[in-house]
Amino acid sequence: MTRYAIPAPPQPSVAILGSDARFPVRRIFCVGRNYAEHAREMGNDPDREPPFFFTKPADTLVEDGAMVPFPPATQDLHYEAELVVAIGTGGADIAEDAALSHVWGYAPGNDLTRRDLQAAAKSLRRPWDMSKGFDLSAVCGALVPVTSVGHPARARLTCTVNGVERQSTDIADMIWPVPAIIAFLSGLVTLCPGDLIYTGTPAGVGALTHGDTCTIMIEGLGSVSTRIG
Repeated sequence: MTRYAIPAPPQPSVAILGSDARFPVRRIFCVGRNYAEHAREMGNDPDREPPFFFTKPADTLVEDGAMVPFPPATQDLHYEAELVVAIGTGGADIAEDAALSHVWGYAPGNDLTRRDLQAAAKSLRRPWDMSKGFDLSAVCGALVPVTSVGHPARARLTCTVNGVERQSTDIADMIWPVPAIIAFLSGLVTLCPGDLIYTGTPAGVGALTHGDTCTIMIEGLGSVSTRIG
C-alpha cells in the first residue's frame, strides 16, 4: 500500500444519471471555436483552423444545482454551453470510424470563462490557463451512458440565464463532430478512461453576474443549472 507524505487529494468525479455510482474524472480537455458563428463572434475565421484544445484541472468540476461564488480577478464572467463527452476506453491515434466505441457517455456542460483575462492573454500571446482553469469553472451535468442514449448526432443545445434563452443550436452544427474530435485529440495525447472532452460552444456567449442562474440543456441528455453567488 502506498504511503503518502500528505493526505491524498480526493478523486474528482461526476454523477451518473439514474445510478448511485460515480464516474471518476482523470483530465478535462476543451475544444476551442467548434461552432462557426461563435468563432466569428470571437473575431476568428472558422474555415481556416484545425481543432485546438485547452485543459481544465479535474478538480474544477461543478455539479448540477451548485452555487458558484463569483470568481476573483475578473469583471467579465461568461457562460459557454457545451456537449460533454466521457471517455470509457482509452487509446492513441484512434481512427475516426472507431472513435465512438471509446465513448462512455454524454452530458450537458458549461465552460465558465474569465473573458477579460482571456482577452488580455490573447493580446499578449500568453496561455489561457487562468482564464479557463480557475476554481469551479467546469460545470458538468449527470452523465447519460451510451447504453441508454446511444450516440446523439443531432440534439438541441440551449443556454438560459434567469429563464431567458441566450444560446441555441444543434450539436450537428459542430465544425468538428465527436468522432473527429476524438481522432484528432488522440493523435496529440493518449486518451484514457475518465477523460472528459468539452466539445465547444455556439454563438451567444455572454456575461453572468451575482444572483444569476444559468441552465444548460441538451435534448435527450437533461440539464445542469448553476447559481452565481
